[in-house]
Amino acid sequence: MARRDYYEVLGVSRDASEDELKTAYRRLALQYHPDRNPDDPEAEEKFKEASEAYAVLSDAEKRRRYDRFGHEGVGGPGGGGFQDFSGFEGFGDLFGDLFGDLFGARGGARGRGRGRGQRGADLRYNLEIELADVLEGQEATIQVPKMLACKTCGGSGARAGTQPERCSRCQGSGQAIFQQGLFRISRPCDACSGSGWTVRDKCPDCRGNGRVEGQKTLNVRIPAGVEDGMRLRVAGEGEAGIAGGPAGDLYVVISVRPHPLFVRDGPDLHCEVPVPFAKAALGSEIEVPTLEGRVEMRIPEGTQAGKVMRLRGKGLPALGGAGRGDQYVRIFVEVPTKLTSRQRELLQQFADESGTEVSPVTRGFLEKLRDLFD
Repeated sequence: MARRDYYEVLGVSRDASEDELKTAYRRLALQYHPDRNPDDPEAEEKFKEASEAYAVLSDAEKRRRYDRFGHEGVGGPGGGGFQDFSGFEGFGDLFGDLFGDLFGARGGARGRGRGRGQRGADLRYNLEIELADVLEGQEATIQVPKMLACKTCGGSGARAGTQPERCSRCQGSGQAIFQQGLFRISRPCDACSGSGWTVRDKCPDCRGNGRVEGQKTLNVRIPAGVEDGMRLRVAGEGEAGIAGGPAGDLYVVISVRPHPLFVRDGPDLHCEVPVPFAKAALGSEIEVPTLEGRVEMRIPEGTQAGKVMRLRGKGLPALGGAGRGDQYVRIFVEVPTKLTSRQRELLQQFADESGTEVSPVTRGFLEKLRDLFD
């Protein structure tokens, strides 16, 4: 049976770079790997075909001969057959990444930690804080439910006075070797869960697991300027490792509660302050809330609704201590309701005596109307 062109097999052009070849092969290997397609001869054949093509084209000398002479240049119609590529430079790193995707990142980590136990799982803790806490930061006390190392056996899982034994199935390597066609694939040993050790005389408190359910109280420092959704890593405070493996990490995910007055925009704050129309017209000192208390702010005569004024340095600190943001105050001119007869009389008198000269916005609007319709 005629062999397909290697470039066609990988789906790349004849001038494809090394990175393009690697990417194309990795995609095909993930798609057709026998572990993902059990009992599928067609997928296995495509996997072998892609591996053969990559082995030739990723080798500069073999690729040169293939480009010049075709399959004959690299060992005949079969391209030299489906060879053992274990010594082929570049396959080690490629398959390390590939098998990490096939078996999961944590499975790959277990494979590298031969015979030394498994790393504990990472944990996530959702912590809600107030906007005021962002101003100066705080130290939060949290209780984290998790798997803890058994104090009775020290995490070994073995009864006091005994020790775990080297796994007889994997001989302490933590790895089980499987033959997939012409490839040898290693996976965590099922008998010892990749730890390399088994326990015959189990600890009565943890039943040989080396871990027990519990919770731990932690003090977590929340830095000033922390943002909503930010993750804080607390190293070694995840779940205890298995068979003496290292503990995982704890990730504290920050959620900042909405504030009734302020809206955050990075280090800046925005708020809206109502001002009686008389004060807006005459100018006045008004009281403005900030996260640190109330401050006086001067609004000029004739302040219009929607005007935004800035209070420098009254926002939130930038994460890392690089200064503070500003607070922006949007003026909302409040129209009075439920007027007394005297107030109504005075307002009517004001309206009668007013002209467009005291209402520049109205004057500009009327001028636009005249230009549009006259």
